[in-house]
Amino acid sequence: MTLTARRLALATLDRQLLLERRRIDVADAVRSLCALQAQTPASPYLALWNRIADFAPEDLDAAFADGRIVKAGLMRITLHAVHAEDYPAFHAAMVSCLRAARLYDRRFTDTGLTAADADALLVELTAYLQEPRTGAEAEAEVVARRGEGVERAWWALRTYAPLHHVPAGGGPWSFGHRNTFRAAPAAREVTADEGVQELLLSYLRAFGPATAKDFARFTLLPSPTVKRAVEALGEALCPVGGPARAPLYDLPGATVPDEDVPVPPRLLPMWDSSLLAHVVPGRFLPQEFRPAAVRRNGDVLPCLLVDGQVAGVWRSLDGGGLELTAFRQLSAGEWRGLTEEAERLVTWLADREPEVYRRYGHWWDKGMPGVDTRVIKA
Repeated sequence: MTLTARRLALATLDRQLLLERRRIDVADAVRSLCALQAQTPASPYLALWNRIADFAPEDLDAAFADGRIVKAGLMRITLHAVHAEDYPAFHAAMVSCLRAARLYDRRFTDTGLTAADADALLVELTAYLQEPRTGAEAEAEVVARRGEGVERAWWALRTYAPLHHVPAGGGPWSFGHRNTFRAAPAAREVTADEGVQELLLSYLRAFGPATAKDFARFTLLPSPTVKRAVEALGEALCPVGGPARAPLYDLPGATVPDEDVPVPPRLLPMWDSSLLAHVVPGRFLPQEFRPAAVRRNGDVLPCLLVDGQVAGVWRSLDGGGLELTAFRQLSAGEWRGLTEEAERLVTWLADREPEVYRRYGHWWDKGMPGVDTRVIKA
């Protein structure tokens, strides 16, 4: 089977639950989606609102609170929400990459500590981190054990240590912008190679078919590590033909929608994982719109998805309501679909955070290219 670019996009949309909202438990949804970008507290909630029929944010609150879903630093050195049973393998896959990213950074090396010192310090902190600790508390503990001038050691440790972020409570979402950490509970032992293989299988279930470079882009794992996982999995992966020369891999028995399957409009959250899962520009973001939707510092703005492609961005407004900015001319029917979605989202946000992502409004203040802008109220 040789797939067109359209069918590849449809395959990922289907696996990302973006072709139709499903009636599915939140923990099962997160597991099927591999990982939800959680850099901003609201994003996992909006991601699931786009994917689960009648999604209730209280269900995700409960899953975070009872530990079925955990938030931790993983792929691309970024916070993700993942199923608790997947975390040990995902962390085993990523820990070497995370560790290197921090222990060779000047912000750590300037402390005068070595990588061995950091690893030893982490062992010492294991008992201390059995209870929830704020970043300030953990940093103070590091100084108490190693002396002044090593505060940045915690900055490195918190990135690669097996830590979960602790739900804060009291705000619109389960987490605030100030993080509290706790050691991940004891779990099955997973080697690094086993972890990469499990992560690759989960990735393909959520974003496939995909190339080795796509997987490397999603994780930031080095190419030799990815190649080793592909080779080790052998017949557990199925080669698929595609529009480019790079070989595509999928899971045996995985299905791909037909070319003419309709795609509903969606209002994706910031950093939606579907926009970060493949080599640039990805499957849903036209290259000409990338500079407006993805800013130079890496901020991926909340996007309008029309017929499976990014067609603009959205933001919340002071006093409620959403502003939709289209990067291309949209038909009356396309605007009607987006407006209905936006009205539902405004209503849904009203009880949580009507002005969601307000802190990122400066990107619009600097000018947002577009051919049409509309304000949607409840």
